[in-house]
Amino acid sequence: MSSRRAGLSSLKLLENLALVIITVATTIAIFQEVMVMIEQREVRLADLLLLFIYLEVLAMVGIYIKSGQLPVRMPIYIAIVALARYLILDMKEMDFWQIMGVTLGVLLLAAAVLVIRYGHVRFPYESYGADEPAASPSKSTKPPGS
Repeated sequence: MSSRRAGLSSLKLLENLALVIITVATTIAIFQEVMVMIEQREVRLADLLLLFIYLEVLAMVGIYIKSGQLPVRMPIYIAIVALARYLILDMKEMDFWQIMGVTLGVLLLAAAVLVIRYGHVRFPYESYGADEPAASPSKSTKPPGS
């Protein structure tokens, strides 16, 4: 077995271990949040938004396992929900500029998602194998467009 292949296998093993740890930790956090809701006999919007964040983390892990690629938009979606949750919970204690800052953050993250989506549609990735380097630009002698 070559050292490159061994290195790739080791990295894949570490990736899978990290994914298991993230999944277990997120599942424990969900369970803890549900237990808090049961103890308080109350479900608040903040609790639901927190559960939604956990669900997004699990979805991100699932997508990573299926495709082998981390979707850049998923952490941005999680950040948007986290900022919305922060705004909902702490709005009464925030002054005008803090509210505007958080709102601007959400707007910038939403704009980033639009730019990324446009980039993916307009300039799609070339697919390549898991253990092959990304395709390099063609060294063809033909001029562009022919």
